[in-house]
Amino acid sequence: MLSPARNRLTIPLLLLASTAAPVFWALPEDLPPLRSLGIILGWAGCGMLFGSLLLMLRETWLSHWLGGLAGMYRWHHRAGVIAYVVLLAHPLALAADSLPAFPDLAWQTLSPFANGWAVRLGWLSLLLLMFGLAATFASRIPYRIWRWLHAALGIGVVLGLGHLLQLGIDEPVLPLLALAVLLLAWRFIRDDAGLAARPYIVRSATPIADGVVEISLRPLAQPIAADAGQFVLVAFHSGAGFRGCGQFHPFTISSIAGDGEIRIGVKALGDCTRHLQSIATGVPARVHGAFGHFLAGRPTTAQLWLAGGIGVTPFVALLRGGPLHQPTTLIYLYRSETDAAYLRELQTLAATDRLLSLHAHATGEEPPDLASLLPASHDLSNRECHVCGPPAMVAAVRKALCQRGITARHIHFENFDFR
Repeated sequence: MLSPARNRLTIPLLLLASTAAPVFWALPEDLPPLRSLGIILGWAGCGMLFGSLLLMLRETWLSHWLGGLAGMYRWHHRAGVIAYVVLLAHPLALAADSLPAFPDLAWQTLSPFANGWAVRLGWLSLLLLMFGLAATFASRIPYRIWRWLHAALGIGVVLGLGHLLQLGIDEPVLPLLALAVLLLAWRFIRDDAGLAARPYIVRSATPIADGVVEISLRPLAQPIAADAGQFVLVAFHSGAGFRGCGQFHPFTISSIAGDGEIRIGVKALGDCTRHLQSIATGVPARVHGAFGHFLAGRPTTAQLWLAGGIGVTPFVALLRGGPLHQPTTLIYLYRSETDAAYLRELQTLAATDRLLSLHAHATGEEPPDLASLLPASHDLSNRECHVCGPPAMVAAVRKALCQRGITARHIHFENFDFR
């Protein structure tokens, strides 16, 4: 695995290279400054979009090389936004070059009705990119609708390359068009259609709290390779009187058996996860992964784990794997005991493992008082802190730990939002 410092730099360097390469190839000479800027912006946005397309691939080897799927998706969104802004400035800079001497020409540069299919395709590409990016930030829309809107990003890239072909730029546009189609087809066939996933079947489904079910999945072929703390992408299909969800969703592994059987904790947070609360045995599924480095490479120093709700799952998986080797404090926050998944099992484990100290707290509907729940600064020194739970809680805990003198490199968390 790459070191944390290299993990943080790999994706930005990759995006820098994908942006700089086409700019270097098309670097204009002996042109007015604004026209040169417009050309540079167009090629830079194009290169940034290609980097963003690469980051949308869900491949275990690629996520391992780039530091994790969560970081890839975070940079995928950032690169898409930057590319859209840069590409939007591209025609504006070209129009500004003509504006002082030739106002009509400046208007023709911008108007989709005045300059043929080259400009029309360019503006249509920008519109599709805008719709795709809007879907990225619209967390409340149904997942199925979000998927179709987000697909507009890929179509926008292809139309943008068509814009360049209409301008008479064949090289390197044709190879880039082939590469874009390859990446989009790879994502659809390998990831969305499930070619990269492996077949499993639901062996059991056990309710463990209100709105939480633990599903056991038995492999029907070669099982995936997974470690405690990782997550998988699972699509449940129809069978045994159960109507499948179809799409892949991320679920954290709660245990790994020697025969390749895995268990996942599923909390009812959306349409699909609510439907999964009534899943039956024998339902076929496909599992892709595993992903994530949340608990990988833990040092032998003392640990602080803080979990909110279903965020306790990766810690449960690690504890089920055997006794701890370093003093560990687990702070488990939940609304009430009725929705506290794995609470009884954790209490049993804490009673038998002398290195595990469990602090379970029912917080109700109000945000937890972290000032009273977290250990004092002197008790946190030389501890590695792992945090998992809702994004708002994770952000609050990170802030509170930093205020107690814990540096960012000693705070470990992972974002599981893949919209």
